[in-house]
Amino acid sequence: MSVAAQTSTPPPPPPPPWYRRGASYTLKKTALFILRQWLLIGIGVVCVLAYYFPNVAKNGGIIRSEYSILYGAMALIFLISGLSVPREKLFRHLLNWRLHVLVQVSSFLFIPALMLALVHIILAGDPHQHIDRAVLAGYIFLACIPTTIASNVVMTRSAGGDDAAALVEVIIANFLGPFITAGWTITLLPADPAFDPWRAGDGNLGDMYRDVFKQLGLAVLLPLVVGQLVRWTWPDRTAWVLQTCKLAKLSTACLLLLLWSTFSSCFATNALQTMSTQNIIFVVLFNIALYVFLTGACFLISRPPTCLSRIEIPIPIPVSAPLAAWLSRKTTIQQPHPKETPRSNLVTFKMVRVTPFRPLPPKEAIAVCFCGPAKSTALGIPLLYAMWGSLELYLKAKTSVPVLLFTTEQICVAQLFVHLLGWWRRRVEREEDCEGGGIGNGSGSRGGDVGGDCDCGCGSSAAEAVDVVVGEEGGGVVEASKHA
Repeated sequence: MSVAAQTSTPPPPPPPPWYRRGASYTLKKTALFILRQWLLIGIGVVCVLAYYFPNVAKNGGIIRSEYSILYGAMALIFLISGLSVPREKLFRHLLNWRLHVLVQVSSFLFIPALMLALVHIILAGDPHQHIDRAVLAGYIFLACIPTTIASNVVMTRSAGGDDAAALVEVIIANFLGPFITAGWTITLLPADPAFDPWRAGDGNLGDMYRDVFKQLGLAVLLPLVVGQLVRWTWPDRTAWVLQTCKLAKLSTACLLLLLWSTFSSCFATNALQTMSTQNIIFVVLFNIALYVFLTGACFLISRPPTCLSRIEIPIPIPVSAPLAAWLSRKTTIQQPHPKETPRSNLVTFKMVRVTPFRPLPPKEAIAVCFCGPAKSTALGIPLLYAMWGSLELYLKAKTSVPVLLFTTEQICVAQLFVHLLGWWRRRVEREEDCEGGGIGNGSGSRGGDVGGDCDCGCGSSAAEAVDVVVGEEGGGVVEASKHA
């Protein structure tokens, strides 16, 4: 028997179940669980405050929330983002065209098309107008507005996703939104005469454009640039402040202020109180189902099944002769036919293989899942009131109910997806580490021995997890199969 075996100590016994550890342990665990749900508890608190004291945080209220919250709280969120996100990631995602296509097409094309189909189904099944037509017009408008500004970045960061990707997509969407939303909404309104008041809207969009871009500049871009400059000048001190002061949680708390202002404006107009119970129940349940479905759809398009991710489409691209000569050193170029005329030799073709369903990295996929289905109150409500300025206030308030409730419910439901997507990301990373660890001399990503346990939770050893085929020359690793 070896010396190591003689001196080794037996493993400690497993801890007893939680129900046998005493009342103090149970109370401590319960309190910690409740504290972890502080955002959901805070949402309930601000809803109660907004209901009983709507004049405090409504637009034009006591605290002038259109400045103190929509500028102050939002600027703080993006200042923290500027302090925490490396500028290299921002520049890399500015050129990430596939990420742009997935998020912006989902937000401005897929969701409006889906909503138009759903509204027509509701119109066909509700000839007696049990569902208020102002609510349906609000849903058409909701589908056409861009993704929300603040909560996407906060939720992506909380789930361990790529907050730099979310930040870039938020800025792009909210620059495109004012130019797309108004015309797209009027185009998609059904031809039913009940929608004539919204189709004839003659609001002045000039003031709206000025207010929206002023808010983007002062509350988003300026604090983001300031945060990047501070991070670039004092990188070590910035990292220490972020870690010590828990600034990421402070940005999450700012979401409660935005929700407080949103609910206060909604209750102050009496739009919710005067709507029928049937309409309120429809809006609440429809919003939850819509957000869950859209999040699932965004997850599928960003992480498609394996059978789709292997599809490659060859596309011939015409190139000029000088460019073809340069590319011939890099790739295979289709040669012209020998009987072609000299003029045809001026153009040749480069075959490019495109993988349209290639999965995104897990952190970028999380950013797509939060940015794709979300919608913005900060841009949506000012744009709604500017588009339909000639409508009476009560009708505009009812039209805004789907926007207000959807943007609120998406934050509540997103809390569930923060935990689910965070668990999924950790699981994928563990599987990737398991596949990469233990190959060759045991210096893989886990740095363990070949005979150690596999880290993916399968219970097998690392020697079973990887199948290494050793080459004839030098004993190098030629091929490593994936973990079965």
